[in-house]
Amino acid sequence: MLYPSIDELETQVGSKYSLVVAASRRARLLRDGAASQLQTPRSHKFVGRALEEIYHHMVTVEEK
Repeated sequence: MLYPSIDELETQVGSKYSLVVAASRRARLLRDGAASQLQTPRSHKFVGRALEEIYHHMVTVEEK
């Protein structure tokens, strides 16, 4: 099962499209060497870590 679930993330972000954009941008930053704010990430992949950070409110998503 996917953690965190898409339904839980969608309530925080607003739409699946905003979630995809935010997660992909954060995953690129992590891939390029940015430090993860998670103490013990459950995922070893960049996209999974980005979704966990969004879920734990470590990354803010601004709508324009």
